[in-house]
Amino acid sequence: MDLTALIGNGSFSNGCNFDKLATPLTLTFDAGVIIAAIGGLVLLSKYKKNIFLRYMIVCGGIFIFEFFTSPMWNNWHLGRFAYVYQDVSWILTAGWGILILGAVTLVDHYFKKYRAGERFAVYLFFLTAAVFILEVLIVQMGIRSYAPEVLHTAVGVFAAGVPIEVFYFVPVFLSLVIGFYKYWEFVIDDEILLPIKKRKFVRNFCLAFIGVLLFELMVEPLVTNTNFPAWSYIYRDISLVNTSVWILALWISTNIIDYFFVHWSLSQRFLAYLFLIDLCILPFESWLIHNGYRVYGPSTVANFTGFVTPITNVPIEIVFAIPLYMALVLAFVRYWEIIIDNRK
Repeated sequence: MDLTALIGNGSFSNGCNFDKLATPLTLTFDAGVIIAAIGGLVLLSKYKKNIFLRYMIVCGGIFIFEFFTSPMWNNWHLGRFAYVYQDVSWILTAGWGILILGAVTLVDHYFKKYRAGERFAVYLFFLTAAVFILEVLIVQMGIRSYAPEVLHTAVGVFAAGVPIEVFYFVPVFLSLVIGFYKYWEFVIDDEILLPIKKRKFVRNFCLAFIGVLLFELMVEPLVTNTNFPAWSYIYRDISLVNTSVWILALWISTNIIDYFFVHWSLSQRFLAYLFLIDLCILPFESWLIHNGYRVYGPSTVANFTGFVTPITNVPIEIVFAIPLYMALVLAFVRYWEIIIDNRK
């Protein structure tokens, strides 16, 4: 069966046919981001050790998010030097990275008496406003535009050219990236965590449900879930059947690894989680695609290179997308499990 028919209408494209030519305004933006990142790192180094490593982890989380969701937006005019993959730009990653790391570091310093959950709420409060302002700025500068699928699913209300849905997108984006960073901060700081002998299966399942469902709601424009039982749809085309499989894969994999390999380090277990989850999900996702349950939108298809896997015959991007997607969700879920278990 033809792959294009399986994943929806649209033609393959290398995703490079967009205007990379910088303007004086966008070059000024590029320079401003670079200066802000360097100056921010110098300032933040007074508050935290290993600040550059921390910055790289935050940027890594942002890049994973941008890579996975790149079909949802277009980034223009930043200059050829500014792009690392199709229209994913290291300039935007660097800018979001210093903003997020700066807010988290300063809140942790000045609100150190607050519990982790309370500080997390403060991060989101300040950063949601700041990210929204910057999103408006890059839209007005002609750097950012949105894919047709995003505009189609939007309610049609805009604030300074930005869909009102950004007030959902931004907190989810921030929660996943901050959760990713805070999980790896345990590794950087070599923090002593209490070993948990008794797994709280129901609570961990609920955390997995929250993490997966939030992200599924956000990336809904990328892919359409069709032909699932009518009762399973909980919002638009989001089906409990498909979402539950992702949740079960995450929940089962983490519990198996934690039960049998509790003596492993956080980083070793994290990689083991991803391997086991990918092993479970890839055959399932391939089956859904080939049987017409998952139909990828034109903007997503346009980002595919045309290479497919030799056995499952699905776009190679999907093989990489699964562990990338789960890396963010998994880190978010595991961070909150650790915080609750250690009563931080």
